[in-house]
Amino acid sequence: MTEAVTGSGTDWQAWQQSWDRQQECYMPDREERFRVMLDMVEALVGPAPRVLDLACGTGSITARLLSRFPEATSTGVDLDPALLTIAEGTFAGDPRAGFVTADLKDPRWTEALPHDSYDAVLTATALHWLHSPELAVLYGQIAPLVREGGVFLNADHMPDPATPRINAADRAQRHARMDRARQDGALDWAEWWAVCAQDPVLAAPTARRFEIYGEHADGDTPDEAWHARTLREAGFAEARTVWRSPSDAMVLALK
Repeated sequence: MTEAVTGSGTDWQAWQQSWDRQQECYMPDREERFRVMLDMVEALVGPAPRVLDLACGTGSITARLLSRFPEATSTGVDLDPALLTIAEGTFAGDPRAGFVTADLKDPRWTEALPHDSYDAVLTATALHWLHSPELAVLYGQIAPLVREGGVFLNADHMPDPATPRINAADRAQRHARMDRARQDGALDWAEWWAVCAQDPVLAAPTARRFEIYGEHADGDTPDEAWHARTLREAGFAEARTVWRSPSDAMVLALK
């Protein structure tokens, strides 16, 4: 990883780049899903949206949003103190981006937000940690935050349980690709967090992060049809898949 601490302070862009590379080890098509996500935002709500970056992590969506749409604004919400430290450091001084600490399992999490209405709520590779009943509750909380004509987009792990042999072949190919990336120097999830734990700036928030989450596992990762149906039941007028890889999908819901 690029050296993240310099004489003048922490190099937040280096941390962003290391996070991106670690994530791309698992999702080589990560930038493609971000591109499609922002294509749909532009098509449905225009190039200057007020966005809620849900479970924002280091602000990956926010970074791409503001680069593509300079007049957009973004509020990132997450509970992870280490990833939020990186996000806040990266966007320090940019009035277009703000960040909120909130637990999406807390029924009052929306009270921490600076606005009660958004043109778009966006999330990627994050909500699979929730089990279906928790995610259905969250979708019910998200729907009122989206203005009429606004959108919600979730790009995440959404495998099809009806195709076990295809799933197995895809899983084997992905693991082979990850092995090659690691041979080329990419850090995996555990290694990346080990580096964070040794950094003088991120060590304390990383320790807090593991106190909060522990070694949590994925939820039950329902398929894309479940997501679309549950979003319609939550109050969205339309919902369907707008992007698909062998293992992941992106569902768009229109208010």
